[in-house]
Amino acid sequence: MKAATVAQLKKELKFKSQEETMQLCLRLARFKKENKELLTYLLFESDSEEGYIETVKEEVDVMFSDININSYFYIKKSVRKILRTIKKYIRYSGNKATEVELLLYFCEKLKSFRPSINRNTTLKNLYNRQLEYINKKIPLLHEDLQHDYGVILQQLNH
Repeated sequence: MKAATVAQLKKELKFKSQEETMQLCLRLARFKKENKELLTYLLFESDSEEGYIETVKEEVDVMFSDININSYFYIKKSVRKILRTIKKYIRYSGNKATEVELLLYFCEKLKSFRPSINRNTTLKNLYNRQLEYINKKIPLLHEDLQHDYGVILQQLNH
């Protein structure tokens, strides 16, 4: 079965009643964890972006504290998992400022992580790629945010 385009889905949803649309959403939420997480964000957390960011930061803190530091192999796997999780939450939000703030937080945590990421080329490259990505995203934000995030980025570059 070939999936319909978003435009086709939008047209078809116009013909559904409110009750039918709700049933479709609930059915969608049962099939994938990500669908349920997105629906949770849209219904409960999209009103307070600051609260959402704090919740994600707390989860990132827990994930960093759970990293097995016995070898760089486990550290790399865990760091990549944390970054995947952050990117997923960024997709839910769709807000550029949220994206930059969460990625800056990730980089801060990674830079202060012990054992140092400077002893591992892969981790250092991952860190540098995120800094470059953030640097490209900052000009798309409001001027005040550009300055604030630019200062943080400068601190992370040194």
